[in-house]
Amino acid sequence: MPTATERPAEAATRTEKDTMGTMTVPANALYGASTQRAVENFPISGRPMPPGILHAYGHLKAACAKVNLELGRLNEARANAIIKAATEIGIGQHHQHFPIDVFQTGSGTSTNMNANEVIANLICIANGAPIGSSKDPNYIGDPKTGKGVHPNDHVNLGQSSNDTFPTAMRLAAAYDIHRHLLPCIEAMETELVAKAKAWDDIVKIGRTHLQDATPIRLGQEFAGYAQQLRHAEQRAQHALDALLELPIGGTAVGTGINTHPEFGKRVCQKLTEAFGIPFREAADHCEAQHTQDALVEASGHLRTIAISLSKIACDIRLMGCGPRCGIGELKLPETQPGSSIMPGKVNPVMVEMACMVCCRVIGNDATIGAANLGGIGSILELNVAMPVMAEAMLDSIRLVAQAAKVFTERCLKGLEPDRERCAALIEGSLAMCTSLVPAIGYDKSAAIAKTAFAQGKTVREVAREQKVLSDSDLDKLLDPRSMTHAS
Repeated sequence: MPTATERPAEAATRTEKDTMGTMTVPANALYGASTQRAVENFPISGRPMPPGILHAYGHLKAACAKVNLELGRLNEARANAIIKAATEIGIGQHHQHFPIDVFQTGSGTSTNMNANEVIANLICIANGAPIGSSKDPNYIGDPKTGKGVHPNDHVNLGQSSNDTFPTAMRLAAAYDIHRHLLPCIEAMETELVAKAKAWDDIVKIGRTHLQDATPIRLGQEFAGYAQQLRHAEQRAQHALDALLELPIGGTAVGTGINTHPEFGKRVCQKLTEAFGIPFREAADHCEAQHTQDALVEASGHLRTIAISLSKIACDIRLMGCGPRCGIGELKLPETQPGSSIMPGKVNPVMVEMACMVCCRVIGNDATIGAANLGGIGSILELNVAMPVMAEAMLDSIRLVAQAAKVFTERCLKGLEPDRERCAALIEGSLAMCTSLVPAIGYDKSAAIAKTAFAQGKTVREVAREQKVLSDSDLDKLLDPRSMTHAS
């Protein structure tokens, strides 16, 4: 630490220009004046754009350069230089040079220019030229070697922030759903199916309104949870499908000004090859850029999946509450001490984690919906709240995927039933009288239940005392397993 009389050495800087004038930029920063201006304009959250957006931008800029080369709009040297630099960003390099806050210009223009500048400066370094020289009018460079690559004229050729940013959003979200969310959902479904089969012989009391109801097999309950995950898988696929139409090729307002008519289609083909996901050009570029309904739809599916996860987790918590003074039909794996004051207490922390994730995803969904409202985010020819939509969407995907993965590994796989507890609770349930209704009627059955409750007896005991049916008929009707299927 410097003393009071010492001053820390000033960081080295360089001066760059953009269309609004000069800016002082850190000397070693790969970004330029446009990015620095955004850094100074938006000191809001301290959260830069998510890595997924940066990866998507890298792959997108590389795909655009490949297409511009095919179309004869870039020479081979420039195109290859852009492809190499952009690919480095796509595989996760140079993130420290993307400092702009999430809460920035609503079109994502700052992030698009950040990518353009970093790519151009990576090319400068590769060619032995000073950082920032790509925009220096005195540095002409040699097009045959790829020098002189300008961030706007070459890296951004045939593009606009208004079509690249929404394209990057969809690329990143689709990739995360395909690569992370769907496999985690499938793994959770597999574990639930296994539990449903293994526990199908365990009969327990059912509960509606948190009150005793007729018996149900534990396997039936878990088969229901597995079906929720099958639906979750379908919903995740629907979310992915909603994101497959890409706005690239629409440029400024969806009309395709300053780009080739085949540009969007060809870029989508390159991205399909890069990601292994069947992207396609937007059917209507105006729709794809003027609103982000696709993000709202995908987010709605994520919210439903999160709510399904919370339902399953909370049911497991309730059936496992205790260990002695609660329901106690399930034994949750012990993962960590639960109290700083109560020795030996173990809490259902994995359930609590899943519930908190659900809360955040619901909040993210509200953010995405609000960011697409007409007059707030979607205004005439452009949505101007896309960066926060992108962050919220990727946050939801990551959270749901990771919550499902961790809950499966640290809760479901170690979950065990308490067979004796399940059996003991059934016999004492007053809802056992339900199976007597076809034989003696609703009113007589209800009277038996009320007497059993008042006298602290079981339905079976009271029915035998009142001799409403023969013992053999009672045993047949009051067989708990027989109550778990249609008759």
